[in-house]
Amino acid sequence: MNRIYLVLALTTLVLTPVTSIAQDSDKYAKLREAMVRNALEAEGINNRLVLKALRTVKRHEFVLSRDRKRAYLDTAIAIGQKQTISPPFVVAYMTQTLDPTPDDKVLEIGTGSGYQAAVLGEICREVYSIEIVEPLAKAAAKRLKKLGYANVKTKAGDGYKGWPEHAPFDKIIVTCSPESVPEPLVEQLREGGRMIIPLGERYQQAFYLLKKVDGKLEREQLIPTLFVPMTGRSEELRRDLPTPNEPRIVNGDFERDSNGDKRPDNWHYVRQAEICGDAPQSGSKCIRITNKDPGRLGQLLQGTAINGRMIKAMQISAWIRTKDVRSHGQYSQAAIVFHFYDPVRRDLGQVAIGPFRGTDNWNRFRKTIPVPKNTKEMVIRLGLNGATGQLDIDQFEMKYIKR
Repeated sequence: MNRIYLVLALTTLVLTPVTSIAQDSDKYAKLREAMVRNALEAEGINNRLVLKALRTVKRHEFVLSRDRKRAYLDTAIAIGQKQTISPPFVVAYMTQTLDPTPDDKVLEIGTGSGYQAAVLGEICREVYSIEIVEPLAKAAAKRLKKLGYANVKTKAGDGYKGWPEHAPFDKIIVTCSPESVPEPLVEQLREGGRMIIPLGERYQQAFYLLKKVDGKLEREQLIPTLFVPMTGRSEELRRDLPTPNEPRIVNGDFERDSNGDKRPDNWHYVRQAEICGDAPQSGSKCIRITNKDPGRLGQLLQGTAINGRMIKAMQISAWIRTKDVRSHGQYSQAAIVFHFYDPVRRDLGQVAIGPFRGTDNWNRFRKTIPVPKNTKEMVIRLGLNGATGQLDIDQFEMKYIKR
């Protein structure tokens, strides 16, 4: 149903025409379809119910108004309170891994914007979602009610304690990263139920699929990921803490692949990239990124804590090999990009090594990059970034220089 929105500006009443709203709605529908086609189906998401839900849920309603134009890009977007809305692929991947059905009762830990809960609400009978950050919990509840998700119940609280009065749950999805599986969630998962959860160190996590069999959890390690930590005591009591005064790259030679999926351990949001044994520069493996479609993502990422008040610069070294690499505009260029963020995850800018073009054998690239003084986190992106061709990277190394 079309709605007429009334905007009171000074003393003037402005009516937004119904035709304008219809055009706007049609625009977002086309963006959702492109998102599903390019970021989901192209990356192996094939569950019919999941794809339908991602085509239906209005993702632009779950981001800040200033970010609506970016809502359907396959990227995380800040939503305030040091939290983000997960990229569409991550939402679809986690949902597909759960294998939800229309009869399921699902518990979500980490409501955030409410987007994941809405996706589950499109599929499942009942969804219960908990958010520890109270302002986000209230905003998500209001948003979900406005959008008509009466089957989604939310509350503010410690999600790691679960929601015992509504247990047991057929499925549990954890969209924040504990160090280990919270025991109350194990207890509240029904026999035969499934749970997907990102586990590991603060900047080195992997998804795990857990199945409850005879009261115990069977565990399967899936792809690496990087999630915002949960606020609260559980995060404060982590045993393995980041080392922001000694930032480092993990598995920069791409030799480790513990689950044999041809994706390197410790790297996340991997798109069109896999471990390659084709004459690496060193060792037995390198990483190969390929893309045939201009503008489509080909990348892998890694995050690390970094104290900009202690670290003034990073010395970067990487071996690069290219084959038919072509740029497609200013923002579609093969490069290694460093993104810097402050303590509340505001973007402090980026520095790139590259762009890499053409066809060439192994060459070593070196660069010293400055670190903004207010930096707390850094995300490193290796990729074609919309360029086409084949990009191989090996022996990616990073050394810090103190202030």
